[in-house]
Amino acid sequence: MNKSLYILPVIVIFLAAVISSIFIVDEREKALVLRFGRVVQIKEDPGLGFRIPMMDQVVTYDDRIISIDMAAQEVIPNDDRRLIVDAFARYRISDVELFRQATGAGGDQAIAVADQRLERILNAQTRAVLGSVSSGDILSTDRDALMLRIRNGAITQANSLGLTVIDVRLKRTDLPSQNLERTFLRMVSERQREAEDERARGREAATRITAQADRTVVELESDASRQARITEGEADAASNAIFAEAYGQDTEFFEFYRSLEAYREGLATGNARMVMSPPEAFFDYLRSPTGATE
Repeated sequence: MNKSLYILPVIVIFLAAVISSIFIVDEREKALVLRFGRVVQIKEDPGLGFRIPMMDQVVTYDDRIISIDMAAQEVIPNDDRRLIVDAFARYRISDVELFRQATGAGGDQAIAVADQRLERILNAQTRAVLGSVSSGDILSTDRDALMLRIRNGAITQANSLGLTVIDVRLKRTDLPSQNLERTFLRMVSERQREAEDERARGREAATRITAQADRTVVELESDASRQARITEGEADAASNAIFAEAYGQDTEFFEFYRSLEAYREGLATGNARMVMSPPEAFFDYLRSPTGATE
């Protein structure tokens, strides 16, 4: 009976020691086992771990991707147009032992320290990268290359903290409020100047095209007139040749035909009056079928 009174407390103490030597690492965490402040064990896989009770301390760190919202800052691109840039980054604790050495803390306190130090690194890289390009490049939609340069520039310094920078994104890029109106007016002025230049070039092109068209019309009309005169001359020559040939073949018939043509045109109905004396040669074929005079 007396033995059981001693054995039971021993068993309880032993069980308590065993239980206190076991710790559980969640799948979302990594853990360090510290013995008098010195790292003696790194537990990165989820599951059970063991430590020496009363001597070892277990410190856990978040193994998930952590987001950091950077404070808005003013940057000056190489065209001296000030911009307000608002960005955020995502990172992960890749080396918990190095992270412990860099922050000197654990849990949320270590994350807060890491956020502050990483934000300083990212701010410096943001100013360096965005200061080397124009504001037009920053304000354009195609700025993935700039964000990649910021990330790559921060990787080495972040690795010294035990961190891996996964991504950097520019959420918002605006002009300072005092510069908005002035910039807007300058943009309007530039667009108006560009529009006036386009209109001037259009008027110049229209004048050039109109002059070319007028010259082409004159050339075409001149050529058409020349061709018409040539055709008329050729037609007259052909007509005269036909008349001459006809006259040579039958002189009497030719004179008769010409007289009939003259009668048709001269005696046509209308208001015109013709006053001639009968002996005129014009009426020879009306007096005689042969056109002979009496």
